[in-house]
Amino acid sequence: MEFKELKNKSLSDLQNLVNEYKAELFLLRFQNKTSQLDKTHKISEIKKNIARVLTAIKLQEKASKEVK
Repeated sequence: MEFKELKNKSLSDLQNLVNEYKAELFLLRFQNKTSQLDKTHKISEIKKNIARVLTAIKLQEKASKEVK
């Protein structure tokens, strides 16, 4: 998911996305340890997506603090 798309989402949607990505990352790591994962690059993609979403959350929190 691109960062442009994340900027338009609400804070609760972003937090739900983080939880989904973390659950997916857990499953991918588990599959990797049991040698069931063929596409190991998916792990790094999910980690980058988590970082993007967390960045969007921080920006929204910062913007809401500045408005108050």
